[in-house]
Amino acid sequence: QVHLVESGGGLVQAGGSLRLSCAASGSIFSINTMGWYRQTPAKERDLVASITSGGSTKYAASVKGRFTISRDNAKNTVYLQMNSLKPEETAVYYCKAFQTMTTRTYWGQGTQVTVSS
Repeated sequence: QVHLVESGGGLVQAGGSLRLSCAASGSIFSINTMGWYRQTPAKERDLVASITSGGSTKYAASVKGRFTISRDNAKNTVYLQMNSLKPEETAVYYCKAFQTMTTRTYWGQGTQVTVSS
């Protein structure tokens, strides 16, 4: 079993920055793609960014140039640096991981990000 715990959310002003962290524990071997998703109050959950075990990254078009996803396998942690935040990006941000050995997908509990105008 893989356990994902997100942290780093909070309240920031528009234009501010936050760095989210997702720490993985348990049977963390063979984890490939990890990603960040966000769920707005309208309950839509969308991909924000993803990163493979090899370091390849993808971003939603709306966050390119402002967000950066990174990975530290020594610490079993993935990060999301969010800059120039906008009020409409207020959401619960969830960490997701896919484990190839078990073909299972795991989700964290989420961390709240609130961007004030």
